[in-house]
Amino acid sequence: MDKDGKLMFEGEYLDGKRWNGKGYNKYHKIKFEIKDGNGKGKEYYSNGLLKFEGEYLNGKINGKIKEY
Repeated sequence: MDKDGKLMFEGEYLDGKRWNGKGYNKYHKIKFEIKDGNGKGKEYYSNGLLKFEGEYLNGKINGKIKEY
């Protein structure tokens, strides 16, 4: 949870890495989804505009990304 008590991640960790679940931004919009350590993620600026989109592999950002 963040400092305001809002949910930031819901899921499971494996070896200290996010492995299965969903992460949320401060507006409670999905920031990323990950399954078995793999998935697509997005991050947003505080004004709600898209900042980053890319993929996760084995719980870490991997491959091509886009930053705005």
